[in-house]
Amino acid sequence: MYDFKSIIPRRDTDSVKWDVKPNELPMWVADMDFKAAPEIITAMQKKVQFGIFGYEEPHTDYFNAVANWYESEHQTRPDPDWMIFCTGVVPSISSTVRRVSNVGDNVVVQAPVYNIFYNSILNNGRHVLSSDLVYDQQAHSYSVDWDDLEKKLADPLSTMMILCNPHNPVGKVWSKAELIRISQLCLKHHVTLFSDEIHGDLVCSKPAYTPIFSLPKDLIQQTIAAVSPSKTFNVAALHAATVIVPNEGLRNIVSRGLNTDELAEPNLLALPGSIAAYTKGHKWLAELKQQLVKNRQILTEFCNQNIPQIHVVTSNATYLVWIDCSELTTHSDQLERFIRDRTGLYVSAGTVYGGNGNQFLRINIACPEAMLIDGLNRLKQGIEAFTSAKQNR
Repeated sequence: MYDFKSIIPRRDTDSVKWDVKPNELPMWVADMDFKAAPEIITAMQKKVQFGIFGYEEPHTDYFNAVANWYESEHQTRPDPDWMIFCTGVVPSISSTVRRVSNVGDNVVVQAPVYNIFYNSILNNGRHVLSSDLVYDQQAHSYSVDWDDLEKKLADPLSTMMILCNPHNPVGKVWSKAELIRISQLCLKHHVTLFSDEIHGDLVCSKPAYTPIFSLPKDLIQQTIAAVSPSKTFNVAALHAATVIVPNEGLRNIVSRGLNTDELAEPNLLALPGSIAAYTKGHKWLAELKQQLVKNRQILTEFCNQNIPQIHVVTSNATYLVWIDCSELTTHSDQLERFIRDRTGLYVSAGTVYGGNGNQFLRINIACPEAMLIDGLNRLKQGIEAFTSAKQNR
């Protein structure tokens, strides 16, 4: 029913992703090369045609749309009273860091992790304290070092933890048991837990995504979650997110921060676009996930057959694939630059994500198959050239 095959020219459209040279193929930043669902486009066109764009604020139709979406897609219904509109997940993280922690405090993360977390922490005068995820070289998968995590949370200066659920860039979906254990540790050590759940809708198989706010009531009184249609529906420029805070006292603190930072007012398309996504986007998302599963299979089989020096990390979430290049280099930034210079393929160096990321590349597979295959051929060409250059030194 929906078109996930057509290649849409995006150069000269103010796209961050496609601000590249004519011969380059960008497969780095997390936006998709698919058009948004037509139901979303129709809703936004209707709003533009109305022609009056004064100040706006969200009402019950918006918050109920969010609640209904989670009830339908994820079998849990957050109370609309828990919700606050925000212009984005990252702005909500930065605002919350400022509001619930103090200058000089530690904010705990689990590296390798989305690099913008570091900006939200360091730019606000706090310290990054990472409990690095443990990598299994044989299984190509990650797990939590629970003893180390508790040690980091128990540090007297640790007042906040930022969780990525599902985890970007490694694509790990946290189980309900793991989320319970993380939440229990945060409660034990009086640490506010912020869960970035922007990729929650993009889980394509078991284990399923468990929203942090679906945990038992006594475990979520120190918890803040942020969700958004931006990754799910490729509407990042819509600048719309929902912050979900079950505890009233904590919610008032977060709300005051978002309003102080002027982050709680929607632009002219944020409300109609989000409501259309959450009320009419179910079928589009189902078809998108089918395409993402196929793309991941194409990439995995191609790498196994044609690029044996690299290994795809086991995952079932997001459209970002984490690739182990440790047999080639311990400096993935150098490998990324070499591949881009030699082939025009632009992927993300894992170096920026911390932890063991300097041995990985991150590749965005949310694109038509023809574009993906072009990228894979370039990846093969680049790695062959890199290997040859190393041997000839």
